[in-house]
Formats: sequence, structure tokens, C-alpha cells
Amino acid sequence: MVELIKQVEAIPETYPDVPDGLSTAAAALDSDFLWQRIENYVAHRWTTREVVWTVDGPGDFVPNLTPISVTSVEVWSEGAWTSVTLNPMPLGGYWLPSACAYRVTADVGGGDVPAVVNEAFKRLAEYAAATVEEPGAASYRYTVGQLSVSWRKSPDWIAKGLVQSGAADLLRPYRRA
Repeated sequence: MVELIKQVEAIPETYPDVPDGLSTAAAALDSDFLWQRIENYVAHRWTTREVVWTVDGPGDFVPNLTPISVTSVEVWSEGAWTSVTLNPMPLGGYWLPSACAYRVTADVGGGDVPAVVNEAFKRLAEYAAATVEEPGAASYRYTVGQLSVSWRKSPDWIAKGLVQSGAADLLRPYRRA
């Protein structure tokens, strides 16, 4: 069975465009941060970047990100990386024949962002914009005459943003490669 030793994913030069229809507050947020939160949750990438997997064979190696275009495969042999050619498996991935370390390098990402993913981005952005009353504030209280309003946000509010905004439900089909 193949064991993943290390995965290094480069930061892309750009992230997808911000979808139309955001409120002013949501549009003012850092869109790269929001795309990073979405990409952390799913296996799909919509902008290309290099990913390098170091794995220990033998066995079938199926990359955990998609879409991919493998650019090189190397095997650790006699103290150095040596280029090898592997045949792809019929259902995806590559058969690694020997019990040794392999380094698989690929360009990952590309394609148009589906409408449902743009909707997930919007939901996350609007959720984040609606819960940021004062930067760094964990709670606030307003009093006008006899009317008093108080609010306290959980310290993990942004970590739960994908779920609480409904974005996670929309992204479920993109969780696996």
C-alpha cells in the first residue's frame, strides 16, 4: 500500500475571479483568503499550481487533488532521484512497482469555476462580512435609551464559516478527487 510521506502545494499566482453580486462589505474582504478556505475544504483546484507528492511504494498512487497533469515521476535510487516512466492505471493514478520512495510532480488545477462553487464563495463572503462588526472584537454592546443590544461571537466563528454559511453543503461534490 502506498504511503504519503509529504505533499507540497505551491501557492497559485492568482485565484479565481470574485463572483458578481456581493454586498459592498463582502466585496471588500480578502478574496484570496476566502478561496484558500474553500480550497482547504475541497480536492478541486481552479487555478493552476505545482504540487509535489513524495510517496513510498509499492502500490497504486492516486493523487488526492484534481484536475492534474503529471509532469515528472522520479524514484529514489542509490542516493539520488532518477526519472522513471510509469503507466497510468485504468481508474486513475499510477502503479508504483517497488518498495522505495517516489516523487510525483504535477500541475494541478484549471477549468471554469462551476456556478455552485461561486455560490459557495458568495455565501462564505457574506457570512464573513456579516459577522465582522469591529476588527478583532469578540463582543460588543450598543445602548440607545432603554434599548440595549449585545452580541458575542465565538472565537472559532471563521473556522465554522463554511458550515454555518451553507457553503459546505454546496461544495460536497468537490471534496474528493
